Amino acid sequence: MATKTHKGRFQPGKSGNPSGRPKGVPDRRNELRELITPHVPELLEKALAMARDGDVNALRLLLDRSVPPLKQASAARPFDLGDGKELADLGRAILKAVSKGDLTPDIGRELIDALSAQCKLIEVDEIMRRLEAIENKSP
Repeated sequence: MATKTHKGRFQPGKSGNPSGRPKGVPDRRNELRELITPHVPELLEKALAMARDGDVNALRLLLDRSVPPLKQASAARPFDLGDGKELADLGRAILKAVSKGDLTPDIGRELIDALSAQCKLIEVDEIMRRLEAIENKSP
């Protein structure tokens, strides 16, 4: 079996930034966290007071840090892709369903992505079959 050769930009064991931060030098962010940690309760109370007084930036900061953004949730809806169709036909059926409003665009995108992944799996299977056929023919 042939040995692997490294074809990337950086060589194994060599830093991509040799003049970067030396080992052992503490990360300044950790130092700042240590300085702020004892004051977090009073800082939060101050931010809450500012938000209550109408400071939109304080309100946005508190909400951004404490409430995850909402993601659109779609209810499951049966959708028949049909058996034995070509992948391109399935893609057209999905786009048609989206254009008619039978599927939401985000679900349509997810289905197209799934078809794309399926296509890659089929390609890999076909390459493996061809490779095995070649290996079986060679002396």
